[in-house]
Amino acid sequence: MSCQEERPPAVADGTKITIGEALEAAALSAGDQPVEPSDAAAIEAAEARAAGRLQDDDDDDDDDADAAAAPAGLAARARAAADANARAERDEDKTTLGDVLADAAAKLGGADKEVEREDAVRVVGVEVRSKPDAAARPGGVAASIAAAARLNRGRQ
Repeated sequence: MSCQEERPPAVADGTKITIGEALEAAALSAGDQPVEPSDAAAIEAAEARAAGRLQDDDDDDDDDADAAAAPAGLAARARAAADANARAERDEDKTTLGDVLADAAAKLGGADKEVEREDAVRVVGVEVRSKPDAAARPGGVAASIAAAARLNRGRQ
């Protein structure tokens, strides 16, 4: 069976998944999980890619400057949630990925763009480097961005 035959029927319509839509998919698949610093870092990378920042994927020195460029965006919201979650004593008091990402496409607005392979490479790399166990969260931000990039590759 060819790769084309294995793709879901929805791929045939020619539309591509945006970064905002991929983030909303993470809200659905891992939405009940508390936001962790690695999630915030991945969201920051995704938001930066959507806005056209971080063009040089090999240069991590500009991450802090790019994060500061969007002080009221998804990344800021995710960072605040991760910080608050670290101090929360009860799990039910923690902010979840669903809380932060439920309306990601609308929050990105005109800054949203279709997910490309380079976006997935950046976001996955950032999330993995931000976790002590160097593993992306199943169904999380990096996984959703990577899945969207794979699907978009077939939607030429």
